[in-house]
Amino acid sequence: MTAETKTLTVIGGGPGGYTAAFAAARAGMRVTLVECESLGGTCLNHGCIPTKTIKSSAEALELAQNAAAFGVRIEGGIHIDPAAVLQRKERVRSILCSGLEKTCASLGIDLVRGRGRILRAGLVELIGTGGTRTVEADNIIIATGSRPVELPGLPIDHTHILNSDDALRLESVPSSLIIVGGGVIGCEMACIYRAFGATVTLVEGQDRILPLPSVDEDISALLQREMKKRRIACETGCTLTNVTTGPDGVHAALAASPFAPAGAVPRPEKTVRAEKVLVTVGRAPCTDGLGLEEAGIAADARGWITADARMRTSVPHIYAIGDVLGPGRVMLAHAASAEALCAVADCLGKDTGRDMDYRHIPSAIFTSPEIGCVGMSERQARDAGHEVKTSVVQMRELGKAQAMSTLPGFCKLVADARTDALLGVHMAGAHATDLVAEGVLALHLGAAVADVAAAVHAHPTLAEAMGEAALRMPQ
Repeated sequence: MTAETKTLTVIGGGPGGYTAAFAAARAGMRVTLVECESLGGTCLNHGCIPTKTIKSSAEALELAQNAAAFGVRIEGGIHIDPAAVLQRKERVRSILCSGLEKTCASLGIDLVRGRGRILRAGLVELIGTGGTRTVEADNIIIATGSRPVELPGLPIDHTHILNSDDALRLESVPSSLIIVGGGVIGCEMACIYRAFGATVTLVEGQDRILPLPSVDEDISALLQREMKKRRIACETGCTLTNVTTGPDGVHAALAASPFAPAGAVPRPEKTVRAEKVLVTVGRAPCTDGLGLEEAGIAADARGWITADARMRTSVPHIYAIGDVLGPGRVMLAHAASAEALCAVADCLGKDTGRDMDYRHIPSAIFTSPEIGCVGMSERQARDAGHEVKTSVVQMRELGKAQAMSTLPGFCKLVADARTDALLGVHMAGAHATDLVAEGVLALHLGAAVADVAAAVHAHPTLAEAMGEAALRMPQ
């Protein structure tokens, strides 16, 4: 069977789903793409793009507030216009969503507005606005993503207690906000709403914010210091309990977390109050009504679909990609896109098909300052048995950072002391999410630190941080 005669049905139109659909269509497959909401999934509609659009407004506000430091005078008051911020967010989202729809049309993809249910391998029931029908497919890709979860004792009411979707739809800035969860979403929201003028308290159950193995501990420490400078209260090793809501907002208690490290000094419980609480802890798979059990598709105890290194589920010719695979993989939009290409290559039976490689997938965290990470953290490298050497360059040492007045941050390289192989790149500072791309390419190509040091970096740029860190690496 040739690629031209093969058919593919993709359930879910997020970054993984539409990337799979586009790649398959370009390879000559007949593609049906099923999406119950707007194309783009959580990333475009409720996550990455809305968050970064709103963060751009926060950065514009802060720049205007600090204009005098650049010799610029702004007469009159400076304030945020929440309605205009939301309008801009929606405009950006709409432009990108429209672009995806146009690509579907240009590639001849059958875009179905509705839900898909897998009846068996090769057969999907489509339930849409136009009624119900079935479609046969040689291959099926599940890309239905994830959704926010609720915590016991913190039921989301969308008024006083919010989830991350609600935080991107607020029509006014709360005077005070408690954010439960010091992971990526919680830290990003803390920086945004503090810039908008809210009093922010960040509550994290573990002993550091951004408590992810891939985030170097020095990065966490830097961000917590910068949050303190911005008067964001970081309560680590804590949990929020005894939550009650009323006309004057939310009342709760901060108590010791069950995740606090052994031997930690017990902290006394204290009462806290805020206008709203934002819960940014955990995700759950969007698999309701998908027909997994009936089709025989294996999932773990929490409902995350299991798949092999080529995205194949337990049922032949049915694949799963993206967030629906759960935290055992990498729950990032660009990881889902890479998984999509891996799955499509396997569908086509190409000799170029290969296992999915998660080693060099970067993390881009849009806090203030930004964070970009790829490869092993220092702790991960030591735990893996490497004899580790590191090099750090502070952003304030760079002429471009001084000119921009963006001083906080650093670039840290982690390498193997015996072989000089680069193992990890960890950056914090202005445009760190863009700058980390050099580290991704270096790791992908198997570069040694000496290779990075030998590459000439333009001056004056922020990218000099990585070149200088390589030059300073101990021999």
